[in-house]
Parts: sequence; C-alpha cells; structure tokens
Amino acid sequence: MPIYEYECQKCGARFEVWQKITDEPLKTCEKCGGPLLKLISESSFILKGTGWYVTDYARKEKEMKEKEKKKKEEKESKNKEKK
Repeated sequence: MPIYEYECQKCGARFEVWQKITDEPLKTCEKCGGPLLKLISESSFILKGTGWYVTDYARKEKEMKEKEKKKKEEKESKNKEKK
C-alpha cells in the first residue's frame, strides 16, 4: 500500500498517510480543517542482495574497457612491427 504525503494550504502542516491507490485523496486538514494538497514525493527504491550492480552492470563495462585496451595494444604492436 503506498504512502501519500499531504500538505495543508492553510496551516502548512505536512503528514503522510497509508492509502490504497483506489482510496479518495484526503481533502481537509485534521489540525485546522484547511484544504489539503497531495504532494508528489521521491520514491525510495533499493536493490538489496548480492550481485545487482556487480554482475549486471559493472562487469559489462569492465569487459568493454578490457576489449578496447586489448585492441589498442594489438594495433600499437602491429604499428611497431611495420617500422
């Protein structure tokens, strides 16, 4: 169930509420009765466990750099042989 953040337009109070996606948004502040504004918040998405970064992204980048380095070294050695 998502957590929604609201701010009162009258008193400035901010609070979070657990609501279903299908629930109607809150309309009045519990403290002063003023109108509420539903805020857009940053999400917090964390990949936990082993291997997310290392196996999926870093390794590919490292392999590409190694291939480029190897090609460059081969090209340089061929140029030296020609001279």
